[in-house]
Order: sequence, then C-alpha cells, then structure tokens
Amino acid sequence: MNNPSVSPVSPFAKRPIAQLAQELISQIAAGEVIERPASVVRELVDNALDAQSTGITVRLQAGGVRLISVEDDGLGISKEELSLALKRHATSKISNLDDLECVASMGFRGEALAAIASISELTLSSRPAEQAQAMSLQARSGELSVVARGLGTSVEVRELFFSTPARRKFLKTDATELAHCVEAIRRHALVRPLVSFSIYSEGKLIEQWRAAQEHDGAFDKRVADVLGTEFLDNSVAIDHTENAIRVYGRVGLPAAARGRADQQFSYVNQRFVKDKVISHAVRVAYQDVLHGQKQPVYVLFIEIDPKRVDVNVHPTKIEIRFRDSRDIHQLVLHAIGRALAAPRVGLPLEASSLIDVQPSPNPSALSAEHSSMAALGPGARGFVSQPKAWGPPAQRWQQSKIDLAAHQFSQVERLWAPSARPEDEVAHQVAQPALMEKPLPDSELVGAQEFKASKDPWVSSPGQDWPLGRALAQLHGVYLLAENAQGLILVDIHAAHERIVYERLKNQLDTQTISSQSLLIPQSFSATDQEMVIAQENADTLKTLGFDVSALSTKTLVIRAVPAPLVDGDLVALARSVLHELTLNTGQFVVEQARNELLATMACHGAVRANRQLTLQEMNELLRQMEVTERSDQCNHGRPTWQALSMKALDALFLRGR
Repeated sequence: MNNPSVSPVSPFAKRPIAQLAQELISQIAAGEVIERPASVVRELVDNALDAQSTGITVRLQAGGVRLISVEDDGLGISKEELSLALKRHATSKISNLDDLECVASMGFRGEALAAIASISELTLSSRPAEQAQAMSLQARSGELSVVARGLGTSVEVRELFFSTPARRKFLKTDATELAHCVEAIRRHALVRPLVSFSIYSEGKLIEQWRAAQEHDGAFDKRVADVLGTEFLDNSVAIDHTENAIRVYGRVGLPAAARGRADQQFSYVNQRFVKDKVISHAVRVAYQDVLHGQKQPVYVLFIEIDPKRVDVNVHPTKIEIRFRDSRDIHQLVLHAIGRALAAPRVGLPLEASSLIDVQPSPNPSALSAEHSSMAALGPGARGFVSQPKAWGPPAQRWQQSKIDLAAHQFSQVERLWAPSARPEDEVAHQVAQPALMEKPLPDSELVGAQEFKASKDPWVSSPGQDWPLGRALAQLHGVYLLAENAQGLILVDIHAAHERIVYERLKNQLDTQTISSQSLLIPQSFSATDQEMVIAQENADTLKTLGFDVSALSTKTLVIRAVPAPLVDGDLVALARSVLHELTLNTGQFVVEQARNELLATMACHGAVRANRQLTLQEMNELLRQMEVTERSDQCNHGRPTWQALSMKALDALFLRGR
C-alpha cells in the first residue's frame, strides 16, 4: 500500500526555471545579513566608521523595531551617489579581486543598505564637505529632497521587517532587542576610543562614551568607560609582536572570571570577531588557573596584514579565516600565558624586572643537599631563581635582599617534603640562626648593616617592604596572617604551597624531552577518515610528543607507544584528543594538559597539609617563594591562594574615623 504522506511527484516539478524579482532577491539576501535590529545597527555603524566619523549618535524606538537612526559626522555621500548607494553590490570599499583579498574597511560587500531598504522604510540623508546643502532620499519612492543637517550622513530605518512579517514574529521583547543593539555598539566603542558614541532609547540618553584624547591611556580609559573600572583593576595589559602580527589589549585575572562568557571581546584589524582559533588559544592559556567552569574576561586586539586573513567568510562578517592559524594560536597563547604567569604578588617594584625563573644551568654544581632533591617528586628543586644582569649601583641593594631570599628558599622544601623526619626539622631549626647571620654577598653595600643587625631578616622596614609582608601568625593551622605596608594579607597555606610545588614540577619536566613508553600490548581503535589523514600527515609530530600511532587498516589506528608519564591513562581517548588538537595547533596542549593533571595531583599530595603548625621562619619562607612563583595567586584548581585587606577596609569594619 502506498504511503499517503509521501507524494510521488513534487508539486514544484512542473514549474519552469525563472529569474527571481529583484525585490525578492534583496529580501532573501536580507535574511542572511539582517537577523534582528542589532544587525542593522552593526551595519550602519560599520559604514559610519568607514566614513571616518569622530562622533556617532544612535536613536532607537521599541528596541529598534519602530526606529533605528544612526547619525555621523563623516565624509558624507554626494547627491549623485545617494540612489546608487541603495543598490545591491554598490560600494566604494572595493573595486577588484585584489581589493577583496586585502580588505581593510569594516564593510565591503555593498549589500547592507539594499538589504535593509527591502525590509523597512529607509531614508538616507547626507552632506559631504563640497556640497552646500544636505540631500535626503526616500528608498521606496526614490524622492530626493533638500534637508537641514551638518556634514555627515544620517540613516533612518522605520518599521523593520514590515514586509517580512514572519521574521518579525521571531523577535524577542523590546528590552531584549534593545540590549542586543547596545551590545553591538559597545563592541564598536571598545576598539574605537577616539570616536564618541551616544545611544538614545525612546528619546532618553541611555549610554554615552566620549572620545578620548589621542594618547597612550586612551584605550584604558575607554575600557573603564565601557566595561567599568572593576574590569580595568582586575586585568593586566598585554602587548606582543611576532612575525609581523601584534596582539595587545587586556586580559582578566583568574579571580575576575565569570560564570558567563559575556565579557570576551576579540578583534582582528578593529573588526569584532568570534573565531575558534582565538577562543581556543585563550582557553588553553587559562586552563591551568581557572576554577570549575568559569569563563575568563578579556579584550584582545590582533593587528595583521589584511592579506593574511579572509573576512569574506560569513554574511555577518563576524567569522573570519586566518591563512596562518597556527601562528595566531601560538602568539595569542604565549602573550596571555606570559601575562598570567607573572607573579602579581611579585617582588618589590624596582626589582621585579630583574628576576627571571630559569633552569639551573649546571645541576652538578649545586650543593650535595640540592642535588639530592633533583629527582622528580613533590618538593623537588628543578628551578632556582637566577638574577639577571644588574643595572646601576642604586639597584644593587635589592640584589642582596633577593640573594638572601633565594638562599633561604632551598631550606623550606626539605622542611615540607613528605619524607622529612621530625628530627630533621629540629636539626634544621637549630641550625637556622647561623644561616640567618651569614654575611651577605656584598657586605659593603649601603644598607647591608640593617640586615646584619637584625636576627629576623623578614622584619619590615622602609628599605625592605616585601609585597606579601612578614608573617604574624597561623590561624587554625590553615591560614597564614601577614602584614605589609598596605594592611593585612591572608594566605591559604596548602593552596599556596601546592602551586609552588606544582610550578617547580612543571618547570623540571619542561627542561627534559618527552620520553616514550612502548606498549606491551598495542591498542587499536576505529578511526574516522579525518583521524586517519591527520595521523598519517603528522606522524613526525606525534613521535615528538611521545606517540607512535599508525594505520592498521583503512579504518583502524593502532597505538604502539605513548608518553611515559601518561601510560596508565585512557590511551585511546588521549590519542583521539591529540589528533583533534592537531587540526588547531601542534597537539602539545593535550599532552601538557594530561601531564599537568598528573603533576597537580602529585603537588596536592606533596603540599603542606592543614593543621600542620609552621614556624614563623617557615611561613616567611613561603611568602618569599610566592613572590617569585608563576601564577602563585591561584592554586592548581583555580582558587585564590591569598587575599588582602587594606587598612582602609579594616578601618571601615570598625567604623574608625566616623
């Protein structure tokens, strides 16, 4: 019996092929370009910026459904070109294929105005500098008239989607559409600090970002205006150039991460984009410091030769394609990674640029005590703090303090290593005063007598104002209390020491090549066509990462060797992840992530435990190590390791001065 729901002949089979009407073509194109009122706002502001505007005003009614008006003070459009500007594929941005391959403007297709005019009542008014009067053109009637306005262009869009009522039914509430419009303008405002933006809704001014003066602080001022001073205070600046590509902007501290990805802004040549290469690089950079499913906050700008990026990928122009995606990925990753790795509790300001964490140049030159800790494990000393070349004599006093701190860093590891015996601690503590009174490397330095006169080198003084201060006490065996020049410091002892041990374990492994472990019984698994191709094309890269993955048949891959530290894991899942990552970067991320998870577990078990009573000397040594350890303000699980209470905050608690 025939299925009545399936027609044997298509109802359109006998229709002849015919050319679509221009209006219908424009409405189809509008469906690709214009999704909601915010899409119109974005396109019109793009045009205003391309016209070199310094001031843009946006007026909205009913969330942009009833009215969208965008006024600018740009170059303007001559009256002879007004009607041409509303035709499809009419633009001043490009003229040939070479222009298309190196687009530097925000718009370039010549579709936006025509698409908007096909689904709304559009009025275009403009006056260029060479024209005495402003002219206005009604898109539907084609009527041209004289209007009063200054230099620049105004575009009025009324009754959006009136000719496509089905699309209008999909719009959200006016408040939601208004929020999307404001967000579209905010994205423009962040990257254009020298342009002023004003937003009116129902005749009331709801947002205004004034143009900044052209100086180095213009970007930070605009960030503070648009995203708030809290974003500025809880982020660090990045600026790195490599291979003629510049990455700059601000990235949020791990503690400033949010539950939603609503403060993530990435730009390529001043165009807001959503690109998987950039987002993946950011995720990798933060993966070692974020807690749970928190989302980082950032404003990233990438400047690159337009010929190296394809913006003609998606009608909305938010998606792009890089010709050298791996270069972009690595550059973004390294720029953010370096910014997050810098210890923000840091050394004293004048010495912070003089310290670098480097591998020990010659392990055999270390003392017998240090050499005994060279093996990998909790508390192992793979890296030491090495001073860089020193500058003027005025800075040399800081070296004596850092040398003393570095000399004491090695002592605390033996105290906190799990293998340390109680009698070892007693012997070490008895011997410690003699260590403290050891002469400094240069006893002739000005101020050295201040150290020699004190039994406790951690006593604060104007000449030695350590960022984390000096230890005062231990609270319930869990928290460390310290004071610095600003107020009170609270430290989670286990979390802080866990990060210190973790970073040293990572640094020690980073100095070694990845060893490969052959499997006694190779593991095979079914692979997709893409996985088969990636495995064959990247065989050398896989071997560099410690893998031996080869084809067993046309649909099967076999794992014969894996990185030695990961031999007990889920090898098939690990291999699949590496093959997937090779489509974006070198695959190193998966190996490092799996390795770091193992090291994090080791560091957690190796860190000093809660309720362990520490001496003041041990607590001070922990503070000094935190000041030179990368990412020391976050534990391995992304939780903060310390918090500060300023004197102002403490005074407020007790109502002092009121």
